[in-house]
Amino acid sequence: MPKEDENSSMRKKDHIELAFRSQLPSEQLDKRFMYEPLLSGHPKHTITQAFDFLNAKMKVPIWVSSMTGGTAMARTINHNLAKACGEYGMGMGLGSCRMLLDDDTYFEDFNVRHLMPLEPLYANLGIAQVAELIAQNQIAKIQRLIDKLQATGLIIHVNPMQEWLQPEGDRFAEAPIITISKALELLPDLPIIVKEVGQGMGYESLKALLEMPLEALDFAASGGTNFALLELLRSRPEVQENFKGLACIGHNADEMMHMSNQIIEDLGERTACRQLIISGGVKDFLDGYYLTQKSKLPAIYGQASAFLRHAQASYENLQAYIEAQIEGFSVAKAFLKVR
Repeated sequence: MPKEDENSSMRKKDHIELAFRSQLPSEQLDKRFMYEPLLSGHPKHTITQAFDFLNAKMKVPIWVSSMTGGTAMARTINHNLAKACGEYGMGMGLGSCRMLLDDDTYFEDFNVRHLMPLEPLYANLGIAQVAELIAQNQIAKIQRLIDKLQATGLIIHVNPMQEWLQPEGDRFAEAPIITISKALELLPDLPIIVKEVGQGMGYESLKALLEMPLEALDFAASGGTNFALLELLRSRPEVQENFKGLACIGHNADEMMHMSNQIIEDLGERTACRQLIISGGVKDFLDGYYLTQKSKLPAIYGQASAFLRHAQASYENLQAYIEAQIEGFSVAKAFLKVR
């Protein structure tokens, strides 16, 4: 029997055996999209056309969200992720670089620019560290950090709930928005991104940031790793019992997208921050495609835990995951329209 006929017979047998298992109840349909099967051929290539974002070149709208440094696996994880960013044209935010401000012991954990020479690479400091450097008139340390890492710019992560619940957490002497304003004034040529750490932020905070000349706003919404909850779980049982409600406060990416779009519409030309990284609970390319298409500003989507999981294994495992995400995004772009 010709090979084509043999395959056809096996396929038909599969169809019969799987027919009843393949029935999908209507309540399980993804209602975010209109499926348009007539308007495109299958994409011949996955997304490879370079575009400008965050003062650099990217090929796919995917961001590796800030994760780790200073641990046994950190160097392997960061180097695998940076290598993938260079190969596929993605951007990357480093984990907190606080330990590098005065000590190079863990520098090689973060030294990845040679693996991604063209793509956006951002260093990362907490709002507490930025405030402390400003108060001590040591803001030049930030620029030295950026130069040492050959980073594109700086991420400032804003995390009051995490710090409050962390057993050894910092306390903020002033509102983070004041510290961010000072940083923008003192570092006028440095591209700055502001993000939360897993609880997102509400309307007034989003509005305040969108009115600032930031390079981008990173949602870090509720739905992924919640660092406030993570710190709470490190605390004594009585602390967990008393303050567990604080870790359950937040906004998911879809809610933040709707708020941001409304703010952008209201602000009009007064919108100073004009790029978004949509992260926090973004599970896959369908979430990423939906949210980036809904945005009124140029947007890419970020993931952390999924990349972390695959970066700890072989580089080939990470490649397979990324290629599946890129291919899925290309198919979604060809056949799905956001409602």
